[in-house]
Amino acid sequence: MDKDNLTVLNEFILMGITDRPELQAPLFGLFLIIYVISVVGNLGIIILTKIDFKLQTPMYFFLRHLAITDLGYSTAVGPKMLVNFVVGENTISFYFCATQLAFFIVFITSELFILSAMSYDRYVAICNPLLYTVIMSQRTCWVLVVIPYLYSMIVSLLITIKIFDLSFCGYNVISHFYCDIPPLFSLLCSNTHEIELILLVLVAFDLISSLLIVVVSYLLVLVAIIRMNSAEGRYKAFSTCGSHLTVLVVFYGTLFFMYIQPKSSHSFDTDTVTSIFYTLVIPMLNPLIYSLRNKDVKDAILKTWEKISNVFS
Repeated sequence: MDKDNLTVLNEFILMGITDRPELQAPLFGLFLIIYVISVVGNLGIIILTKIDFKLQTPMYFFLRHLAITDLGYSTAVGPKMLVNFVVGENTISFYFCATQLAFFIVFITSELFILSAMSYDRYVAICNPLLYTVIMSQRTCWVLVVIPYLYSMIVSLLITIKIFDLSFCGYNVISHFYCDIPPLFSLLCSNTHEIELILLVLVAFDLISSLLIVVVSYLLVLVAIIRMNSAEGRYKAFSTCGSHLTVLVVFYGTLFFMYIQPKSSHSFDTDTVTSIFYTLVIPMLNPLIYSLRNKDVKDAILKTWEKISNVFS
């Protein structure tokens, strides 16, 4: 990184969520509850899918990694945001800002492709049930998560190094509650055409490729369901996809609202609320959606709770 850059600018000031003092305490309490529920829910999913025998299937393997990515990007943002509610000045060091951005990109990009892998898993389960265990072998499952993790790390390093190797102006106030790409761009003095082109290509590839896998998988699933003779079979097929479809709609809907709308429609308040939703609320909702809609997960929770109760009784 440019040495002069580090001497001129060694920290940023995060504008945060609100500048109204009377809202700091209530918002701190609200977001602390959301973050704690998110951590407990996602850690619960990770542990349950690891220890419960009934949850040792490809579907729950991918669910475990979805919980890991949810926990990852919410933790990249949440704790620092909570600290900023109780300190006088919301500062973040140059290197911590770069680290936060890097981890956020890793986990949010990984989540896109893990959701795609989950779509493919549902397609195989419904359209090729007899070959399901053969196609979705342990090796295949690991390939479908390891490749997204490796790709996300490469993308994250490329983007983070490119941005933080550029020259920042003297103005160091980030108009956001964490280090995200758009507000950082507004602080750069260097020519940003190269990094903007790289971002455009990568974001387009990530969204189009992941969404294409999701759409094709579910179109084939829909065709297979329509061809089923039994109403019970159709209901069972729909129910196995229900939780995943709900997560997909919420996640992609929020991303498209945030990044696809025209620049003229953006405002600080709207972008802040949307960012809060996909960085904190979605990671809280995902484990709840799978827990409330999934009988196997509910049974695993009850069984684990009974074991814990017996130990302490």
